[in-house]
Amino acid sequence: MPTSFKTIRARAEKRKGATALKKLLPTVPDQKALAKLKDDRVLAEMTKRVFSAGFVWSVIENKWDGFEAAFLKFEPRKLVHKPDEFWEKLASDKRIVRNPQKIRSVRDNAQFVLDIAAEYGSFGKMLAAWPSTDQIGLLELLAKRGARLGGNSGQYLIRFLGKDSFILSRDVILCLRDAGVDLTEKGTSKGDLKKAQAQFNAWQKESGLPLVHISRICAMSVGENYDADRLKQIMGGDED
Repeated sequence: MPTSFKTIRARAEKRKGATALKKLLPTVPDQKALAKLKDDRVLAEMTKRVFSAGFVWSVIENKWDGFEAAFLKFEPRKLVHKPDEFWEKLASDKRIVRNPQKIRSVRDNAQFVLDIAAEYGSFGKMLAAWPSTDQIGLLELLAKRGARLGGNSGQYLIRFLGKDSFILSRDVILCLRDAGVDLTEKGTSKGDLKKAQAQFNAWQKESGLPLVHISRICAMSVGENYDADRLKQIMGGDED
C-alpha cells in the first residue's frame, strides 16, 4: 500500500521546516478566473510552452514582447486567416525565436483554441469544467488535438494557465516511486500517468489539499534539499 500523504508531508516539513514549506506552496488556482480566461491568453501561453520546450526559458521570456507583436497579440481569429506568406516571413523575424516548426504550431493551435471555444464557449471554460481527477484525460486532449502540446509541455501549460494540477517533475516521480507507486523512472507512459493520477486522487481525498500543493509538497519531500531562497530562484513559484 502506498505511503500516506500525512507521512510525506511530515517528511517535507522536517526537511524544509513547516513555516518555510508553507511559504513555498503555490497560490491555489481560482476556478472562476480560469473560466474567464481569454482565448488570446490561452494561445499566448501555448506558444510560450511550445517555444520554451528544450530551450532556455529566460530567453523566451526576454523576447516575449516581440512574440506578442509578431503574432498579433495572439488573437486566434486573426491568425487563422493569415496567408502562408505571413507565416513564412516569421521564420526570419528577429523579434522571435526563428524555429519554423514551432512557428507553424501557433497557426495550428489558434485553430485548436477556436474549435474548443466553439464547443465550450471558451478554452478557459473548458479547463475550469474539466475535473481535476482526470488530468490525464485533459493532457490526452491537448496532445491529440493541439500542436506540440504533449508531455511536459501540456503539464506546464495547464499549470501556468491556472488549472489545479500536478506536474510529474523528476522529484515528483521520485516521490511517487519512493511512496510505492510502480512508475518507470521517466514516468511518461500512459500506464505511468494513470497510476500517478490515481495516487494523486487518493492523496487529495486523504488530505483535502489542492493538487498544486500536493505536487509541491511531494517534490519537497525528496531529492536535493535546497534552502528556501534557492528553491524560489529555481522554481519561480510555479514549478515542482
